[in-house]
Amino acid sequence: MKKMWSCRIILFTFLLTVFEQQVASTQDQCLVCHEAIEDKNAALFKGDVHFANGLTCASCHGGDATKEDAEESMSKNAGFMGVPSGNAISSVCSNCHSSATVMVKKYNSLLPLDQMSSLTSSVHGESSTKGGQRIAQCTSCHGAHGIVSKNNRSSSVHPLNVPATCAKCHSSAQYLRDYNPALPVDQLDKYRTSVHGKQNAKGDASVAECASCHGSHDILPAADVRSRVYATTLPKTCGSCHSNTNLMRKYALPSDQLEKYSRSVHGIALLEKKDLGAPACNDCHGNHGAVPPGVESISRVCGTCHALNAELFSASPHKKAFDQRKLPECETCHSHHDVVAATDKLLGVGKGAVCAWCHTPEKAPKGFEVARTMRLLVDSLQASENHAVLRVEEAEQKGMEVGEARFKLREIRQARLESRTNVHSFNESQFREVAERGLAVSTVVSEEATQAIDQYYFRRWGLLIASLIITSLAISLYAFIRRIEKQQASRARS
Repeated sequence: MKKMWSCRIILFTFLLTVFEQQVASTQDQCLVCHEAIEDKNAALFKGDVHFANGLTCASCHGGDATKEDAEESMSKNAGFMGVPSGNAISSVCSNCHSSATVMVKKYNSLLPLDQMSSLTSSVHGESSTKGGQRIAQCTSCHGAHGIVSKNNRSSSVHPLNVPATCAKCHSSAQYLRDYNPALPVDQLDKYRTSVHGKQNAKGDASVAECASCHGSHDILPAADVRSRVYATTLPKTCGSCHSNTNLMRKYALPSDQLEKYSRSVHGIALLEKKDLGAPACNDCHGNHGAVPPGVESISRVCGTCHALNAELFSASPHKKAFDQRKLPECETCHSHHDVVAATDKLLGVGKGAVCAWCHTPEKAPKGFEVARTMRLLVDSLQASENHAVLRVEEAEQKGMEVGEARFKLREIRQARLESRTNVHSFNESQFREVAERGLAVSTVVSEEATQAIDQYYFRRWGLLIASLIITSLAISLYAFIRRIEKQQASRARS
């Protein structure tokens, strides 16, 4: 009985030894050794997505991971390359990540295969100060031995961690000085003050972070027309979130902002006319520190472009009235995302006039009368300008010299433009002074053009009369000569 148990123990020991040898032959011996010396990279790699998919240390470093002997496992004949450096880092990553055979057929991955080419052509793919190496490699953002899915909260590229990851370089004045000294180093600090940054800090992974706007592997300079943050593309980039009805419902925000902006005077100028001076989302809300302008700061935001309008409004009686009622200044009359062209229709007390929203004969008779008078002056100035233009064009068509009168038309147009700006002063006497100056010039131009037209007709009538006189004289002379010739012929015959 004892012999039987002894045989069984010997057989079990033999089978266990064979099993251990088989397991050892399939184990990553590099990892076994590095775990034994308590290498922190080995501990990190045990939680790496690549380890979970069966990759070994040799997959990136080369060599033979099945060999226990260090000389055999790290021999050049086994393809050992050691720790990749410089561009070799990303090249090693691309051996798999750019291969459809590996990523699709072997691992059934949905990751894009153009990540390496995108990185190469991106701003981070430019040469660094270290002898032709790229500014950033794959490991710069993803790490090396502890790489996990971007959806994993511990990932360096998880939405909640992206700002800090980007800030490793972008918050370093010394680092940016070598590449682009014009870039600010307070972008993370500004982001943390923004609506997006505050929500991100609270653990909301749905809000925008660096990659949401700039992209990831294919980041391009803001001045590059292909960039996600290029002026004409930026509204669409912001709209990728802000036009998402389901996402915006979570924050009680409207999802029609891009639609409204696209048909606004600003949107038409930027998106249709390609006027890069027209404001996009970031011009009003900010970039990294994006927040909706407060009631008190809206006029300052608009005033960055419309400086004179903002200055006139600040000195107007409406400033105090708006402040008392806590009304946003420019936005109250012009709206925000759907700003319409500021035509004369907005002024006055008629249909479509914004003045009539508050000023009525019953509640605000003084303001009502001022608005009505200002509109009458504007209409008179426009009508007189039109009349002057027609008279000048008529004189030109008749071939008269009216260069000086045409030059003065610019003064009328300038007065009309100034009057539109002076609307924001809401001061009748100040407004009237500008309008009447334009009316006076318009009268002078019309008179000069009329005189030129009269001169044209005077010349025409003078030419006609002169022609008649000359013709009469010619006929009379011809008749006189004929009479003399007949007299001479009669004398010759007699």
